[in-house]
Amino acid sequence: MAEIIYGNLIAKDVKNELKEQIELLKREKKKIPFLCVVLVGNNPASLSYIKGKEKACNEIGMDSQIIHLDENTSEKELILKINELNNDEKIDGILVQMPLPSHIDENRVMESISSFKDVDGLNPYNIGKLYLKEDGMIPCTPLGIVELLKRSNITIKSKKVVVIGRSKLVGNPVAKLLLDENATVTICHSKTENLKEIAKSADILIVAIGREKFVDKTFVKDNAVVIDVGINRNSEGKLVGDVDFDDVKEVASYITPVPKGVGPMTIAMLLSNTFKAYLNKEKING
Repeated sequence: MAEIIYGNLIAKDVKNELKEQIELLKREKKKIPFLCVVLVGNNPASLSYIKGKEKACNEIGMDSQIIHLDENTSEKELILKINELNNDEKIDGILVQMPLPSHIDENRVMESISSFKDVDGLNPYNIGKLYLKEDGMIPCTPLGIVELLKRSNITIKSKKVVVIGRSKLVGNPVAKLLLDENATVTICHSKTENLKEIAKSADILIVAIGREKFVDKTFVKDNAVVIDVGINRNSEGKLVGDVDFDDVKEVASYITPVPKGVGPMTIAMLLSNTFKAYLNKEKING
């Protein structure tokens, strides 16, 4: 029976560490890190996500602001607003909540965010830094997965990792991060042949494909570590992952649940990235 890795508890530790550092800044009467979240439109899931981010900022004493723009905001208007935020000295981190309305090019928007304030790690400059193994902003979910493994004392070095999913948000960057931790990494996707056999070779299996309970125990080697990144709503309206939790926990050594698994780590890493952006700016300003 697998040991459950509760990401919400690890995220709480991360947030408490950041809270202590922010309280120290307040005692020293220094500027507090400031996160600005931009939302375009009224996507219900996005509204829920940004409320969670605002709450997390409040919990650790980080300053935050939500800018809510109309659904019909043009791409040009959004980029002008982002440029304004780029030039606002009080703002350390900028996050544009995805998805954007269909008339707006997400790539152009990501390019417009200052690489120094890009706490989502999706500006091309930061993506390049990741692949050059240079210090930059790293996408929050992949960073959270690595932190989850490390804080659970799970060995990454020399382990065989299989990532199911090749998205620019999760699959590709988490594979690169684990490669940098000296794992041997295989990325699988919808066109991969013998997917089940490849997955079953993994010491650490990371599943991020957006298909409800796609992975059952026939995909999982005995005593493998299983990280479920999926968030799906089933026919009963309940949140479930890409992994059949009840089935897989019978064979895995460690497994993350959905909810209370990877999701809370994503928000914790967003706060961590914002604090990092703040420190970087303070260093530049002397």
